[in-house]
Amino acid sequence: MILTGLEAVNFKNIGEARLELSPKANCFLGDNGMGKSNLLDAIYYLGIGKSFTGALDPMLIRRGDDFTMLRGTYLRKGIAEELTVGIRQGRRKSFRRGGKDYKRLSEHLGKFPLVLISPADMDLVTGPADERRRFMDMIIAQTDPRYLDMLIRYNRGLEQRNKMLKSGVTDRELFLAIEAGMEISAEYIAAARRDWTALLTGIFGRYYRLISGTDEQAALAYTSHLLAPGTSLVDIFEQRRTRDAAVGYTTAGIHRDDIEMTLAAMPLRRTGSQGQIKTYTIALRLAQFEFIKKASAMTPLLLLDDIFDKLDAGRVGRIMDVVGSETFGQIFITDTNRKHLDELLARAGEYAMWHVAGGSFEKISETSR
Repeated sequence: MILTGLEAVNFKNIGEARLELSPKANCFLGDNGMGKSNLLDAIYYLGIGKSFTGALDPMLIRRGDDFTMLRGTYLRKGIAEELTVGIRQGRRKSFRRGGKDYKRLSEHLGKFPLVLISPADMDLVTGPADERRRFMDMIIAQTDPRYLDMLIRYNRGLEQRNKMLKSGVTDRELFLAIEAGMEISAEYIAAARRDWTALLTGIFGRYYRLISGTDEQAALAYTSHLLAPGTSLVDIFEQRRTRDAAVGYTTAGIHRDDIEMTLAAMPLRRTGSQGQIKTYTIALRLAQFEFIKKASAMTPLLLLDDIFDKLDAGRVGRIMDVVGSETFGQIFITDTNRKHLDELLARAGEYAMWHVAGGSFEKISETSR
């Protein structure tokens, strides 16, 4: 899949940008705070339906304006496609594919795949379990529509159960009616997460070794209350009913799942250096790329947002070798250091480069082969 053109109006600090893009490498050079990452966020929003920063839609509108618009033209499976997004203060946003609004935005997820690697990825290791669950859910939902439906159903049941606990409801039959539905969803979600983690671990370990240049064993392990043989969610709820009533919320279930991240069999968040953690998370994202590519039969866009900080020259060079290979298709990369970009472009062949300042984009070089 290729993003052939991008238009952004009043998006964050970008007043107006119209870019014709290279099918291989697209580089954005400039100081911090100039709009490089905002452009990647525009691409991310078109592909995923939300900002990678977690900002609410009205916050994406440039200060002083009352609307923002994004338009992307794609070559997807050999067919030209167009996505447009319109956000206006106080109104429901418009998200269209080929001029037609989606009935449900969840229908869009996975249709225009991409993978973003950014400094915030270190939170996957150092942050709370919520970060790692979102990581799992976002990837699996892009390749399994039923997974997203099950996740929505489970979360609705969880919300109902927590409301009952907070309200002091004691009728066991009322709880069982909700818990039975949650159990069906939880079993599907836990099985999908378990299988996905097992599959990703092998891919991920290979990328970690490639980037680190070492034989260190990097591994992932899925942890869940539902992994114990013969354990059901209803049984878990029954065992914890008194405790849950006392604290006023549900203390066990797939909403408490996590991923153990280890390096040389040691917990990475406790023993890893900044360089090791960054290498680990970059390898995770590249494994995500390969997983989505195989599952969707499309090559995702790869967005690299200022990823080389805190990495030694050897690791930077090995990352360049990996992402410049034929495995990866169209790449978007931001950096403040032209040397990094020039090294990548030497491997990429065809490219375009822009200088970014104050939300404006000036093409400074391009080539094709």
